[in-house]
Amino acid sequence: METVATKNLGSSGLKVSGLCLGTMTFGVQADEATSHAILNEAMEHGVTFIDTADVYPLGGGLELAGRTEEIIGTWLPAHRSEVVLATKCVGAMGNSVNARGASRKHIIEAVEASLRRLQTDYIDLYQLHSYDTTTPIEETLHALDHLVNSGKVRYVGCSNFKAWQLARALGRSDLHGLVRFISVQPRYNLVFREIERELLPLCEVEEIGVIPYNPIAGGLLSGKHDFTKGPESGTRFNVSPASTLYRDRYWNERVFATASELAHVAQEIGTSLVTMAVAWVRQQPTVTSPIIGASKVEQLHDSLLGGSFVIDDETMQRLDDITRSYRQGDADR
Repeated sequence: METVATKNLGSSGLKVSGLCLGTMTFGVQADEATSHAILNEAMEHGVTFIDTADVYPLGGGLELAGRTEEIIGTWLPAHRSEVVLATKCVGAMGNSVNARGASRKHIIEAVEASLRRLQTDYIDLYQLHSYDTTTPIEETLHALDHLVNSGKVRYVGCSNFKAWQLARALGRSDLHGLVRFISVQPRYNLVFREIERELLPLCEVEEIGVIPYNPIAGGLLSGKHDFTKGPESGTRFNVSPASTLYRDRYWNERVFATASELAHVAQEIGTSLVTMAVAWVRQQPTVTSPIIGASKVEQLHDSLLGGSFVIDDETMQRLDDITRSYRQGDADR
């Protein structure tokens, strides 16, 4: 069985699989048994890097926040030594004003709660889910430094940071001698390439690992959707309340037209659009591990193939030509 290669995450010595399994479907789109089956299937193909967040599942709201970690926690103990486990905090975990954000209070409480739900005594990669503009970054970094020194967290990273926010955090870490982010988790795919302008060059220079989510644009680059018929039930485009976010990102005529053009290229090179889309992200020089996900075991197949499928240089140039305009933000068009 062909398995994905491993890479070092950023400048650290932590080795991770070249694909990462995302779990935001666990608890709403996938029940516990299905979630465990997805985890086992990924592991069988060498995907030992697992990403989650305390606020998951997607679309679950406060009522279900933490459920995804609980599901992973009933599977993890038997596999702990094999897995590099990543989770996140910052999102709202309750109605209290302090049950969210990147304050010392919330970070310490959030990591303890995640450890309980995940049934483990340490987290390999603890990430800020987003940038908290209401908390001084120095306070956040001191809290993360404390967690690393206590042994509850091995490494720290961030998600959804803009280039200037990551650069500012790295500068403060260096200035104060605090733990440094080794990774960033941005949205990145063939129809969302804005991070190539500033974030990816920063990551290359600073040796920051890149763990992109949405490599198949929330399922839009699966080719199964029909713009004229609207989103199918049970998909990421129809799981309230997160469905609005995904429709705003991708559900428009321009993206569908591009997806159709990309599907023709995939057919010409003898693979699926999903496999090609994942492979394209994986082959970007600054990328460490694209995050793949599924709500059913069989949905993993084409994404897993993207961990080893190689797109030739000529086709990479064609894909760049087709999607180059997506490097620009809306304000630039």
